Amino acid sequence: MTLPFSVFEDHLRLSVRLTPSGGRDAFDGVEVAADGTLWLKARVSQPPEGGKANKALIALLSKTFRLPKSAITLMSGETARKKILRIEADPEDFEITFKRLMND
Repeated sequence: MTLPFSVFEDHLRLSVRLTPSGGRDAFDGVEVAADGTLWLKARVSQPPEGGKANKALIALLSKTFRLPKSAITLMSGETARKKILRIEADPEDFEITFKRLMND
């Protein structure tokens, strides 16, 4: 399985395609863009106004991967659907949880 995140020496970078006002907070699998880029598809119930959807995404990731919210920061895409997040986490633990999430 190819994954929508990259591992660096001291962090991970996760690519997410976010749907705000999506009715519920959940992940909807992995999307392959036309250029071959992989994105984790996520939806949150919060609207995009005032950064509410971004905060809801960070809360969802924090809960799912059992990380403090402070370990997840938005690197790019603050007002776009496609976002890159920096995650301070053990890469092996993150990958195991991610694969388990995608198989549910």
